[in-house]
Amino acid sequence: MKKKLIIKIGTSTLTAGTNRISFAVIESLARQIVFLKKEYDIVIVSSGAIATARQFVEINGSIKTVDSKQALAAIGQTKLMEIYDVIFGTFGLNIAQILLTYRDFENTTAIENTRNTINRLWELNYIPVVNENDTVSFEEIVLGDNDKLSALVATILEANLLVLVSDIDGIFNKNPHLHDDAILINEVDDLNSIQSYIEERQSILGTGGMSSKIHAAEICMKNNVEMWIVNGQRQNYIINALDGMIAFTRFKK
Repeated sequence: MKKKLIIKIGTSTLTAGTNRISFAVIESLARQIVFLKKEYDIVIVSSGAIATARQFVEINGSIKTVDSKQALAAIGQTKLMEIYDVIFGTFGLNIAQILLTYRDFENTTAIENTRNTINRLWELNYIPVVNENDTVSFEEIVLGDNDKLSALVATILEANLLVLVSDIDGIFNKNPHLHDDAILINEVDDLNSIQSYIEERQSILGTGGMSSKIHAAEICMKNNVEMWIVNGQRQNYIINALDGMIAFTRFKK
């Protein structure tokens, strides 16, 4: 039986520090998944719908309001899935879209239906691509950029590993974007020990940050799911992390 791997990729990684979705980033992910599928059943939890929409449309007025972001999400979600479908298809990978809200994790029937759907998709050799249903829900827009969502998905599937793909190597004793002398913390077994290290940096397109990743780690650690934060700017970041070839932060179960 294959192990279960959840890969969460956020807006800042998908855009590679720009204001547009990077096809090269998605291609790199696809290349790795071709290799990883030999050992793992995989779910991708992908942000990026709003960033994708901004490549196609400008909304008059402030995009900071929830309704404007929900409209952008509605426009961008189909475009984002089209990008995944085209790029993954060139590698012989099949994808299927699943849109969830946090209410789906509060209902036992919805949880079971979600679990059954994902298991069936795996049997059919499809990779589920999960996102928050932003058009009817605003939690992800306001709070988390899918970090919490990925932890909940990993929990209901009893995943072996959740990898949060970030734009830094993991948890540091201070923000490495702001401090050159920041030191990476390789392993965390007590979340209280790192709370004082969290120092956020504003992002134009993404809504996640290190605080939301710590919350995801809390969910995982409570439910016996191992979680890693890995730098998506590294070459073959998931494969090399699994092989111990790059530094990252591991949250012990």
